[in-house]
Amino acid sequence: MLRIIKTRIQQKYRTMAYPDGPPPELPSRFTGRPVVNHGTCRDGCDLCIAACPVHAIHMSLDTEGPVIDTGRCIFCRACEEACPAGIIHFSREYRLATSPRHELFVQAGSPEHGPARHEVAVRFFNRSLKLRQVSAGGCNACEADTNVLATLAWDLGRFGIQFVASPRHADGLLITGPVTENMRLALEKTYAAVPDPKIVIAVGSCAIAGGPYVDHPEQHNGVSDILPVDLFIPGCPPHPLTILDGLLRFIGRVG
Repeated sequence: MLRIIKTRIQQKYRTMAYPDGPPPELPSRFTGRPVVNHGTCRDGCDLCIAACPVHAIHMSLDTEGPVIDTGRCIFCRACEEACPAGIIHFSREYRLATSPRHELFVQAGSPEHGPARHEVAVRFFNRSLKLRQVSAGGCNACEADTNVLATLAWDLGRFGIQFVASPRHADGLLITGPVTENMRLALEKTYAAVPDPKIVIAVGSCAIAGGPYVDHPEQHNGVSDILPVDLFIPGCPPHPLTILDGLLRFIGRVG
């Protein structure tokens, strides 16, 4: 026992200072929010559209450039590599979460990040938010990065945010996966069991828009057509910092 106490003292405080301090260092291969530079695409060039495996890009008539749906994007960077004019590149911006779905669309002139603050969440869940996590057919990548937040280094509980076992003890659902047909009814019943007022958070490109499984007949292209979504956290999978930042901005704990 004394050895355990001594080791714990030597370890010191392991929880990161964020958001009171700087965010943790991101890995060198981290891919953040895409940036679309001002400029005109070459006439008839649709190489970025053709390169996107999930059909997340279309051309804007207003800016004469690409529009990227980050909710559908899987951040593979194929469009960046395909663009001969260098109009598209991916930044290291981790603040990807937004409350309005339309704010997930990035084009030339888009802000650095979209708004995530939600007035119902700020009013009722600012100091305590209990979430029931539902894996609706996910591959376990988004689930794993969500679970990381409960570890010593991240300590999600210090913000009053915790995952609970029963939807009847929850304030809302955190959903991952494209919502397979086999999970649809279970998801609807879980949502019905959460008391009002309740919120829904879609984590990952699968939960937002189907991800790599988009338009497959055995899934529903995410949760939006089944339940009302209050917060979208894109990524494939989103980094734990992206998830934490989204949750904290959602409940008004950070700007």
